[in-house]
Amino acid sequence: MLNVFFHSADRKLSLPNKIKIRQFIQDIFKEEKIELKRVDYIFCSDEYLLDINKRFLNHNFFTDTITFDLSDTKTMVEGEIYISADRVKENAFNLKIKPKEEFLRVIIHGALHLCGYNDETKNEILLIRERENYYLNKLYGFT
Repeated sequence: MLNVFFHSADRKLSLPNKIKIRQFIQDIFKEEKIELKRVDYIFCSDEYLLDINKRFLNHNFFTDTITFDLSDTKTMVEGEIYISADRVKENAFNLKIKPKEEFLRVIIHGALHLCGYNDETKNEILLIRERENYYLNKLYGFT
């Protein structure tokens, strides 16, 4: 049974192979030894995510993704991951990579946050990037 879901807030996202990606996200949790109850990915605009950033994190800037851990217990993870399609597309353009690759990176990034990875210090950023690259490579041979 799949417990990874994709939703659209105010932006639709057409990702090919959604079932394969959903299964792969579940596999990330298994490999990281984290029991996944449910994760919802919500694709939205810059403005939509900025509002969430302001209301819940007191940040007044654009970002590509925000992850909320909604778990009731420490043993089973449940969360919501908001992704700005606008920001991801702009980041892909600036990085000169395909938008699909950048979308997959932020999808994996959000899952890794729910697995306990952070990105506040230099070392944490290096570690989460290393895991992102590992999983991207495993999924499609990126990086």
